[in-house]
Amino acid sequence: MDWPEWAGQPIWAEGAVMRAIWLREFGGPEVLVPGPAPDPVPGPGQVLIDVAHANITFIETQLRAGHPGPFRLTPPLIPGNGVGGVITAVGSDVDPALTGQRVVSATGGSGGYAERTVVDASATIAVPAGLALDEAVALLADGRTATMLIEAVDVRPGDRVLVEAAAGGVGSLLVQLAVRARARVIGVAGGRRKVDLLPGLGAELAVDYLLPEWAEQVRAAVGGVDVVLDGVGGSVARAAFDLLSPGGRMVSFGLASGEWSPVSADAATARQVTLVRPDVPPDRLRAYTEQALADAAAGQLRPLIGQRFPLERAADAHAAIEARATVGKTLLDVA
Repeated sequence: MDWPEWAGQPIWAEGAVMRAIWLREFGGPEVLVPGPAPDPVPGPGQVLIDVAHANITFIETQLRAGHPGPFRLTPPLIPGNGVGGVITAVGSDVDPALTGQRVVSATGGSGGYAERTVVDASATIAVPAGLALDEAVALLADGRTATMLIEAVDVRPGDRVLVEAAAGGVGSLLVQLAVRARARVIGVAGGRRKVDLLPGLGAELAVDYLLPEWAEQVRAAVGGVDVVLDGVGGSVARAAFDLLSPGGRMVSFGLASGEWSPVSADAATARQVTLVRPDVPPDRLRAYTEQALADAAAGQLRPLIGQRFPLERAADAHAAIEARATVGKTLLDVA
């Protein structure tokens, strides 16, 4: 069998094959095609993970379409940047005692949509006892982001905190973390199905931003807000900014609308509002992930896994995310 060339990727085990999803050209969800791939073998400093679940993020749908992002992808390749599973083999210079450990890990941008993947041993994070692997994978990227954002905007008891895209993977965690910080949480989401989920997460007020009067509804209920956690961007971000009281803080973490927040630094200064732009070193990002996993293991944080797809239906998963038909986290179930 002729395998696609995959420069710079791990050594392959001769003759062994696994199930995987291939991206051979950029395009719509249909370019994600199931097919066999050679089994990876861990090299020095690496481990082999038998993948149980793969994480899907919105940015992966953008990368698949060929848009710029944090990783440079050159097809053909196996996409996927986040996995959870069990370490089944280790390379040289890696402690053999890691074999059998349940872990989550980023992959470096590719290789996650497959039965097995190889990552640097230093990239893995142990899953705490009592936390299911699927929940750990759901928290790998989103838990880190939510924990970081809550700290960055310094949520305080009594703050009126508006969370946009509050039924999404990150947003649903932000609602819970803000409630835990004893803030008054206003959850904003698009569509009745999503809005109906928010009281169960702890939101004091749940509002549909697809309604033209949504901002007036917020102002009538709470008078204004102290913190905006912007996961939508565009006109929704602008309306949320206008709700901020002097001394308020705003941070953007997503662009569900298709565009980032249009709020300028000058506009924020004129309103006496701080636009927070977190600048976090890599070691701190790992600490945020570990904190999210620990919180979930302790029953203090619950990822909202809204939909799951078998590995072979990765294209359907991407299509659902792009159609904004998903709630919470979307996972690929591999094992």
